[in-house]
Amino acid sequence: MDLFAGLKSFFKTYVTAIDNNVFRLHYKVTAVVLIAFSILVTGRQYIGDPIDCISRDDIPPNLLDTFCWIRTTFSLPDAWFMKVSQEVPYPGVDKYTPGEKCVYHAYYQWVCFVLFLQTILFYIPRYFWKAMEGGCIKNLILGLNSPILPEETKTSNRKLLV
Repeated sequence: MDLFAGLKSFFKTYVTAIDNNVFRLHYKVTAVVLIAFSILVTGRQYIGDPIDCISRDDIPPNLLDTFCWIRTTFSLPDAWFMKVSQEVPYPGVDKYTPGEKCVYHAYYQWVCFVLFLQTILFYIPRYFWKAMEGGCIKNLILGLNSPILPEETKTSNRKLLV
């Protein structure tokens, strides 16, 4: 079996790595996680029940939820630091009186789009790197693994790389 081991090295093909594990983590893993969350959030917003508004019984819940979704929700800064379940049901949620200071929150409508944009931004460097690299790394190291290339040529090519 060792008879053909030397011959096998002549026909062995090498895959040239143009990136490292950290770079692959950015454009593969992070992009996949972000697109998965974008799909999950999009499905919840546009297929499921995106928001639940609490009100009196005389307003139909579906109508109120649609109104709350289109109109942004808000919180009351005066109610942020009140005792939960004793004074307020949730921090920032209290009875609103006209003219009272309130902070509007419209972020939830844009989360799925921001996640998708982040996915694109994590993949763009990979796209540009592949386009700009164009096989240069492969051409630089082409002969370094060849057993028939003279050793002085390999040494000079290695010096060019470093």
